[in-house]
Parts: sequence; C-alpha cells; structure tokens
Amino acid sequence: MGSSRWWMASACLGGCLLILVVRSVDGVAAAPESGGAGLADLAPTAATVLALCLVRWWPGLLATGGMFAGIGLLGFDPPLAAALPLLVVGALGGAQTLLTSTAPGSGAPGPGTPGLGGPSSSAPGLGALIAGLTGAAALFGDALTEEDQHAIPAWRVVVLVAGLAAIVPALCRRHSPAGEPWTWPRLRLVIGAGAAVFLISPICLIPIGQLGWWLGVDPSTFTRYPLARIAIVGAVVLVLATGLAAFAGKWSLAGAATVTVVQIGASTPLILAVAALRPDGATRWWGALAGAALGAAVAASRWRVAAAVSLTVSAATALFIMYEAAGGHPEKMIEQHRVAPALILLVLVSAAATTVAGATAPVLAPRGAVPAALGPFAAVLTLAGMFTTQVSFVRGRTPIGFTAGPVPHMVIAGYLLLAAAAAIAGLGVAHHMTERWAERRQAELIRREAAAAERERLARPIHDGVLQVLALVQREGAGLGGSGPRLAVLAAEQEAALRNLLNSGAALTGPTSGTDLRAALLALAGPAVEVSAPAVPVLLPQHPVAEVTAAVRAALDNVRKHAGTDARTWILLEDEDTGIRVSVRDDGAGFGPHRLAEAARAGRLGVAQSMRGRIADLGGTMTMSSHPGDGTEVEFWVPRRR
Repeated sequence: MGSSRWWMASACLGGCLLILVVRSVDGVAAAPESGGAGLADLAPTAATVLALCLVRWWPGLLATGGMFAGIGLLGFDPPLAAALPLLVVGALGGAQTLLTSTAPGSGAPGPGTPGLGGPSSSAPGLGALIAGLTGAAALFGDALTEEDQHAIPAWRVVVLVAGLAAIVPALCRRHSPAGEPWTWPRLRLVIGAGAAVFLISPICLIPIGQLGWWLGVDPSTFTRYPLARIAIVGAVVLVLATGLAAFAGKWSLAGAATVTVVQIGASTPLILAVAALRPDGATRWWGALAGAALGAAVAASRWRVAAAVSLTVSAATALFIMYEAAGGHPEKMIEQHRVAPALILLVLVSAAATTVAGATAPVLAPRGAVPAALGPFAAVLTLAGMFTTQVSFVRGRTPIGFTAGPVPHMVIAGYLLLAAAAAIAGLGVAHHMTERWAERRQAELIRREAAAAERERLARPIHDGVLQVLALVQREGAGLGGSGPRLAVLAAEQEAALRNLLNSGAALTGPTSGTDLRAALLALAGPAVEVSAPAVPVLLPQHPVAEVTAAVRAALDNVRKHAGTDARTWILLEDEDTGIRVSVRDDGAGFGPHRLAEAARAGRLGVAQSMRGRIADLGGTMTMSSHPGDGTEVEFWVPRRR
C-alpha cells in the first residue's frame, strides 16, 4: 500500500501538467463586456458541482478533464471550459487524499478522504506539494497566454500527452473508495462553490445603462472608461463570492482568501518576467520549474508556513528593489532584455505562490475543504480581484489595465505579496492554536477515563474488604456495650464517607466547566440515605445545582421529621437530554391525599417554599406521591436551559 501514494502523486502531477495546458489557452478570464457570456453557458458551473460531488473518484475526473482539454485544443470552447474545473478539483482531491485519510475537524469525512491506497496512503508532505503545484500550474499558465492562440505549439502537445500518460497508471489500479454521508459541512462546500462559479455570468451581463442607473453615473462614462465597469463588476463578484466562501465555513474563507491574495500579487511579476525571458526560449521554463520545485519542496517540509512567509516577503522585496532600480519603469527589464533580474523574479514569485498554496492545504485538509477552497473559491476570488484592480493605476485620466499593461501595477503587486505573507502567517498560527486546543481536550478526556478506571480498580478491593468490616462494626457495635454504640456510629459515618469518595469522580477528574450536581448529591449519602447517580459528572451552572441540592435537603428533612427514625431514603439522579430528574423516595409511613392542603392552611409551607418554589424558579416542576403505609416519593425535574 505504501507505493499507492506515489501512483497517486504521479496522477496528480499529470493533472497539474494538464492544468498548465488549459490555462495557457484559456488564461485569465477575459474582461467582461456587455455582450459577454450568456446565462446558458453553464459548463463551468456544472463541471464544478459534478467534480465536487464525485471528488472521491478524482483519477476519473483528471482523465475526463484531460480528454476535454485535448478536444478543446482543437478549437471547441465548451469542452475546454469544462476541463479546467474537472482538472483542478481532481488534482486537489488527490492532494486531499494524500494529506489525510480522515477529516476529524468538521465532524464528517472530507470530500477527498477516500483514496486509492486507503488510510495507509496518507502522506501530508506529498499532499501539500501537490496542492502547491496545482496553484503554480494555473498561475504560470496564465503568464503564457500571450502565445499565438491560432496555432498549437509543440510544447502544448508534449505536455498534454505527458499529463495523460501520468494519469493512466492510477486509472488502472484498483480504486474502491468508501461511501461517505452527505453531511451539511460537505453540502455547504458544494453549494457555495457552485454558486460562486455561476454568479460570474449573470453579473457580467449587467447592461451599462442599468449599471449607470444603479450608481447614478452617466452610462457614457463607462463607454469612455470601460475599465471602470470591469472594476465595478469585479467588486460585486468579489463581495458575493466572499460571502459564499464564508457560508462554506470560516476555514474555507480564510484559505481561499490567502491563496487569492498571493495569486493576484504574483500575476503581474510573472507576466513581466515571462515577457522579459521570451527571447531566451527555454530559460523561462527552467526558471518557472526551479521556482515551482523550490516552493513544492518547502511546502512538503514541516516548516512550510515559516518558509512561505519568508519566500513571499523575499519576492516582494525583490520586486520593490527592481522597481526602484529601474527608476519606476520596470518595463525596461523587457526592453533591455535583463535576463538575470527577470530570472530571479520568476523563481522567487513562483516559489512564493507554490509554497503559500502548499502551506494552506494542510490547514484545510482536516475540514475536507481543499478541493473547494483552493479550487473554485480561490479561482473566482482571484478573477474578481484582478477585475477590481483594473483601476488601481491611472496615467493621466485613463486607467491602465491590469492584464493589458501590467507593468505599472508592480508596486500594488508587492503590497499584495506582503499581505499574503501576513495572511499565511495568521492562518498558520490559528491552525496551530486549534490543534493544541484539540490535543489538550483529547488529553483531558484520556486523563478522565484513566482516573475513572483507576477509581473502579481501587473500589473493588475496598468494597470487598474495608467497607465490609465497617458495615459489620455498624451492625454489631450497638450490642457490644461500653464504647460499642459510639464505634457503630463512627463506622457508619466512615462507611458513608468512603462510599461517597468512591462514587464521586470530582477529586480525580479535576476542574470542569460548570458545577457537578452528581458530586453534590453524593455528599448527602449516609447510613440511612442511599444515592444512585450516573458514572460521569452531571454539569450544570452553579445556581441550579445549589437550588436543586437545597430542595433535596428539604425533602430529607421532611423524611426525618415525618417518616420515622428507622426510615430509609433513596435518591436517584437521572441525566436526560433536555434536563435532569431527581427522585427522593422513602419507606416511611406516608400520608393521605389531603395532608399537604392541611399543612398549608396551618402555615407549614416547607413543601411549597423550600421545594416547589425553588424548582419553579428554575423553570422546572415538582411532583409528590404518597399513600399511607407505602412511603413518599418526591420528583424534581429541571431543564438544562431555561
């Protein structure tokens, strides 16, 4: 089974190659125009929802996406539009499987949990590596979109064939994923991601006149400055997609936002570096490969978060230095064909983007959110963010486009890279604190179980030895004469105290959240009072515990006053889902049905005030039943939450 992880990693790498091909053709989505994509174009949305539903069979998704990519290279756009979601979700589904074989954080198995190799194929390092390379493939593919789209370069064919060949072995191996329940956390991911991909088309179709009417702006303004409309559409998509990511879960939102910031910040430097290295042919390929390999290797290590921060800050620093060295005109790097600065920039930015995505994936893996958060959510947020930054730089009165003229946006890209460094650092700290809290909670549960087991082990010999002797002294002491009666009383007190110690776990389980009603009632046990309670603490707020205990004491006082000195009493505590129930029963003389009414008329209000009144103030109820000669039973019921 150990070799399964390598076949899985190979298939995922093949998926990354296919993503590179598709993105180099499709690239960053074109700027929205008034006559853009229609509502009928649901191929990306349908492919996204289908892929997230079938992510357990991610090798099949990769194969199907690769087939669509091959058809798309021949000029058929719908298969190409559907290929990218299948490939991205498939590759990230493989990363999810490699990262973890269970998903304990969300209370349900993650979408990518079952895999080819089962639990033994878990390889967190490989999973983080694959997640990082998936993002790097999409990002570097965008930088290659300036290639001639009317011809099919030989490298696209070679990469397509290599990607498909890497997937074939995984398809040939046995794949029997375990069934997964459709839990609400998993369903939220599918609904949110599908809605995020879908909302782009209708928003892009908003007419210029309608948009101007909503904003109180003359529609001719958008005609003169089309980039303003693009930025507004991007802002609307960004807000709605952020809300959908939050609907899917706070960790999904944090992970998608982190990857989005680094991808937007890395896009401009990558376009600049690739353009500067284009005359050198293979140099840009080796630079991108070196950067992705460096980022993937760091993402596979245990120091991935710290390394991601360092690489991202280094990339931003290099960007600022080059900007200043060029006198605020980094386009000179293209005009003067500066190979060394462009290569350094390409390696650092590629490594930073790869490492950030790889460091984010292990945070999302326990929640099963890697395919959705790093796939559809990150893609939509990145696209909307790029649209929004269209007007972030203005030369004269004309905005400079982000994709058409990326050079002036270098400073903004540097700030975004610094923001990405802060985001991945915060995400790593939050994940570390959550893990430590979960480990402490697990350790506390283990400690309590061990304490209960030790208490039970000690109780057996004490019950068979010490308690039997004390019970014998209690029974026989009264007839011994002299100090015998005194010894009998002491033995009864010690027996009750020892039984209370054995039955109560408060001394061994340590502090808990709330007050233990079980321990408070067990303390009332004595020679004539027997208490039965659950084996675990019954935790309630301090005030209800005090009031219920006082009501039980009042019931015991009534037993001592009216049932006779020889009467025995049994207290039963029951912990129910909606509340707690306490029964106090004695074997005394009992009383008739009119006794309580007579006591109330005589001014004796112990039952009404000390017991019924206390329980009523807590929102509970009290019932009392008694018959002459059959004893009396009082039952209290108190809700957990009023």
